[in-house]
Amino acid sequence: MTAYCYLHGFASSPASRKAQYLLSQFQALGQDLAILDLNQGDFAQLTLSRQIKQGVAWIVAQSDSVVVIGSSFGGLTAAWLAEQPRVRIQKLVLLAPAFQFLAQWLPRLGESQLTRWQTDGTLPIFHYGQNQMVPLHYGFIADAQTYNEDQLRAEIPTLILHGRQDEVINVQASRDYAAGRSWVELVELEDVHSLLATQDQIWPVIQAWLGLEDFPSESAMVPLQGSQ
Repeated sequence: MTAYCYLHGFASSPASRKAQYLLSQFQALGQDLAILDLNQGDFAQLTLSRQIKQGVAWIVAQSDSVVVIGSSFGGLTAAWLAEQPRVRIQKLVLLAPAFQFLAQWLPRLGESQLTRWQTDGTLPIFHYGQNQMVPLHYGFIADAQTYNEDQLRAEIPTLILHGRQDEVINVQASRDYAAGRSWVELVELEDVHSLLATQDQIWPVIQAWLGLEDFPSESAMVPLQGSQ
């Protein structure tokens, strides 16, 4: 048996359309998909380290082999989970993973806003799951700066799906990650970060990669919309 886990994106939630879409597809195959709430009721104190710790706790509690699916920042988290000594993961599926996250996100914030964040201690971030602005502590940045993606070397079969028009995390980040890692398969799509336009392509690719039995009915598919 295999246990499947989904990690949602930054400022998202288990109620996101993508999470619920994937859940419905797994359930249609008689499979369960655990969707972790990475907010833990306290988005303000979110860090990559906290997400990794939460993921490790879930994985080590499983008696079955584990497959982790991660979207955006959840995809980055999934990649780091594979590096943890107590964790054994069979496969990874990463949807527009947030590799080079700080290098791509911080320039869009601008130096003045980043300095104000560091000085004030918090920065209001729009949280798609809560549909409102929520203050995020600067510890999120300080923690993320301690991670070096060159250290992501766990040879676990990894499927990446990334849009060529991604406006949040440029597809080049996934290209760079896949280069020199023979265990990584990158599928590029004509889409943006949300991967909405290619929704009908995503599930069949994931299904084939995971070796799941044939999908029983196209009518059971649910539109993929909303946040990560």
